[in-house]
Amino acid sequence: MTAISSPERRAASAAPSPVSRRKIRRDMRSERRAGWVMAAPAVLLLLAFLIVPVVLGFVLSFTNARLISPEPTSFTGFDNFVRAFTADPTFFRSLLNTFAFAAVVVPVQAGLGLVLAILVNQKIRGAVAFRVIFFIPVVTSIVVVSILWKFLYQPDGLINSFLDSITFGAWQGTAWLNNPSTALAAIIVLSVWQAVGFHMLIWLSGLQTIPGELYEAARIDGAGTWRQFRDVTWPGLRPTRVFVLITITIAALGLFVQIDVMTQGGPVDSTSTLVYHAVRMGYRQQQIGYGSALSLVFFVLVLIVALVQRFLTRDKD
Repeated sequence: MTAISSPERRAASAAPSPVSRRKIRRDMRSERRAGWVMAAPAVLLLLAFLIVPVVLGFVLSFTNARLISPEPTSFTGFDNFVRAFTADPTFFRSLLNTFAFAAVVVPVQAGLGLVLAILVNQKIRGAVAFRVIFFIPVVTSIVVVSILWKFLYQPDGLINSFLDSITFGAWQGTAWLNNPSTALAAIIVLSVWQAVGFHMLIWLSGLQTIPGELYEAARIDGAGTWRQFRDVTWPGLRPTRVFVLITITIAALGLFVQIDVMTQGGPVDSTSTLVYHAVRMGYRQQQIGYGSALSLVFFVLVLIVALVQRFLTRDKD
């Protein structure tokens, strides 16, 4: 009879029995089922409100679907896209307004947010109160803010009254939202004022991650305020810069609520944006197929802009 060595005996005793293996497999299946049950609500919501609408919008963009129509929906190929680029002047005006809005809002809002973040990052009395004041417009509903600013922009509103007072009657006032040359600029001022507090906090969080020892070393080397910002603050804010740039750009390209509440795309399409035009064509004029095509064009444009920004701000090391 062959004797079993001590290592073999320990290995045999450590190996799980068939009953133990079945119990382990049963426990693993139970954990997987519990995981799927807990993830099911989020998965269903993503399917219902993200995946299905995206797929449906993509399919409808190649059809002549209408919201209410006795005619059956039929496949039209690229007719909706050809119409957008060749027979819809409002589309080009909306595209131009969208990029003009983003071209102004992105640098102004990012720069102003950085300035405010540097100011409230100082160890001075009342800095916390200023942070709260600057952030209040962010937590206020954009619909409410748009309605309030619509009253401010009226010919007899507070803005014109204030300008009339400080110019001693020389300013006659203007209908800011009814003038094609000032309507988009008025929307830009409102949008920057409303959202700058959010990006101020993002910049502030980035500033507070920069070690104070770097500023001390810069001061020892004789660096002034500008050199400290150029050599310490700006390089240390690189990840924050990328995040702020991408988020502001995407939000600016998706401008809709302010336009819908304040101008409805007017006057003479001077404030119409690509998102607003797509919603107007899809729901108000009930051209679901054409509105879906405009939404698909908007998606591609945003994707291209985001990829270009990501390429330009990539880590080159």
